[in-house]
Order: sequence, then C-alpha cells, then structure tokens
Amino acid sequence: MIGIVTVHDRGDRTLALAHSGRRLLVSDADPMKQHAKILNVVCLLAALATSSGCHFIYPGRDVGGPIPAIPAEVPRELCKTTLPDYIIEPPDVLSIEAISLLPKEPYRLRALDVVSIVATGNAEVEAISGQYNIQPNGSIVLPFTETVNVEADRAPIRLVGQTVEEVQQQIAAILDKYYNASQVSVSIAQLAAQQQIIGEHLVSPDGKVNLGTYGRVRLVGLTIEEARAAVESHLSQFLEDPQIALDVVGYNSKVFYVITQGAGLGDRVSILPAKGNETVLDAIGQIQGLESNSSTRMWVARPGKNDCDGDQLLPVDWLAVTQRGDVATNYQILPGDRLFVSEDKLVAFDTKLGKIISPFERIAGFIALGTSTTRSVAFFNQGGGIGGGGFGGGF
Repeated sequence: MIGIVTVHDRGDRTLALAHSGRRLLVSDADPMKQHAKILNVVCLLAALATSSGCHFIYPGRDVGGPIPAIPAEVPRELCKTTLPDYIIEPPDVLSIEAISLLPKEPYRLRALDVVSIVATGNAEVEAISGQYNIQPNGSIVLPFTETVNVEADRAPIRLVGQTVEEVQQQIAAILDKYYNASQVSVSIAQLAAQQQIIGEHLVSPDGKVNLGTYGRVRLVGLTIEEARAAVESHLSQFLEDPQIALDVVGYNSKVFYVITQGAGLGDRVSILPAKGNETVLDAIGQIQGLESNSSTRMWVARPGKNDCDGDQLLPVDWLAVTQRGDVATNYQILPGDRLFVSEDKLVAFDTKLGKIISPFERIAGFIALGTSTTRSVAFFNQGGGIGGGGFGGGF
C-alpha cells in the first residue's frame, strides 16, 4: 500500500513523501516547474487540435510560407464587376409578353378567340361596338335593340370556322336590313392560342420551353436577345411577323455554394442564387452567420486554374472584414464559387476524442451494469431480500 503525505515547511516548499514498505522517496516540487509542465501540456493539446488534416490558414499554403498574391483585378466590395451576358439554362423561368401576334391569312376563327367589332351609324348601331369572346359553342350574341325584331337576326351569330371578312359581311347584312348608312368593321383582338405563348415558362431539363399548340423551342445556351429571336423565328411558322418581349424572371441556374465544415460531424452545403452583387459578407449573412463549431478561417475557392495552373484560392480575413471594415478580402462572389468556412479545431479535436472514448465508455457502462446486476441477484439469492434472513424475517 502506497501512502502520500504532504508537508508544508517554512520556506513554502511542498515535500511529497511516498513510502512503500521500507522505501522512502522525497521530491522537491518546484511551483515554477509545475507551471511549466502544465504549459507544455496545454501547448501539446493545442498542437493536436490544430493539426487535424488542414493547414492553419487554408489548403495550399504552408505555415510561415509566402503570402498568396491575389491579383488586384479580383472584384471586391468597393470594386465590383458586372457579369457577362446571362446564358439561359435549366431551370430558369422566362417571361414572354406579346407585342404583335397576328395569324397568317386566311385565318379561320376558333372558340375562345376574341374579336373586336366597331360599328358606326346611329346610336343603336354603335351600341354593338366592343370586344366579344367566342363562346365554346362557337358563337357570340350581339346586343341588338328592339329595332331588330326578326328572331333569326337576333339569334347568336356563329363565328367558328369563318374568316374575319365573312363575319363582317354577315353582321353588315343584318344591320343593312334595319339601318341606313351603317358600317361595321371586324378584327381579331386576341387569339385563344396566344394565351399559351404569353406568361411564364420554365426551361425544362432538355433546354426547351413549351408554347402549347405552337410546339417547343430550344433556348438553352442562348442569351436573352438570342432567345427572343429564336422564339419569334419559331412562331413565324404560324403567325404573321410575330413580335414578343422576353426576359428572365427566375434566375435559378446561376448559384454559388457556402460549405461549412462540421468539425467531424459532417459538412453542410448551402446552395444560394447568384444575383451578381453578393460579397463574402453577404454570403455569410444569407446562411444566418457562422455556427458554433465554425472558425473565422475561410476562403473562396473559384473554379478553374490561375495563371500558374494552380487552384484559385482567395483567403478571407474575417476579423478585418467585420471588425475593421476592411474590404481587401471581402471578395465579390461569382457564379460557381465555393465559400469554404473551416471548422474550429478545438471543437473538432473534442469530437474526435469523443468518438475514440465513447466506445470504451459504453463497454465500461455495460460491464458496470452487468456487475451490479450480478451482485443484486447474488444478494437476493442469499436471502437478503424482503422476507428472507434480513429485514422482515421476524414477521
């Protein structure tokens, strides 16, 4: 049996006396030496925590090595650049507006087309002027006054299958029976199939947009101007000199990524839309700031190679950007960029240490539980339970 005796002398020295049988060991424990040992242990733990697979600054740079040379033309917060012409890709959303969509002659009217009627003469004749939707049954009803007293003339007029000139002659013949010096003009105000062109259109995975009865048009890889020309060229097969306005309302194909290292618990990847004006600070703000297991070490990894055929890595000084308003490393985020946020090395070390210790803790807990159970069973078998030789034995 080994015993430890601690004795304090007048010189404030601590003497540790250890005796085992006939041996007696005396050691003079200097407080300065103890502090040095503790400091060495702390430094060792810090070294282990910061050496978990990544360099201290960012991958590709050695500690104490040369500072990376970032070209001055790299866009930053106060020196941003404009992106090139937008290239349409899936799953962008396009908006098409009609400027001029007239059918080729001779066009025969269809149900749900809208015709415009302009009648001149007296007040009763002018009352029928207006726009009329052709009903699903193919006819329209004109608001004639009591002057038109023949039931056949007041009946709905069938327009489907007729040209605009034929409809105009039919209405003019009715008016000439009851009014003098009346004139009527009929034109197409809107095509029913035009509704399939106007509106928002999703670029499908095959790069095409659906225009309903007018077919599908391939727009992937085109700029907005080229896409408008492609749609107009396609519609010219069915319409007379079509003119449209096309724009992008859903910029879904241009994104950038924010990767936060998970300190041994899995990385998290956030996909954010690239609108052309984001910086590193904006990107961190869009993911609601840094997590508890994240460090302030981060860098922008840009796709492609630099002038030296190396990786394009732009280190970010987070403390300078946030605490001092330094814009030197607050780079503009471009489509396809990866903003990588490194893990907190101490948290990562704690996670790794927990993964190593956890199995042993479970084994020890299982052994302790088994030992306790065995003792309890043995205790009850020996009559230590209620009603045995212990409590309650006299009743």
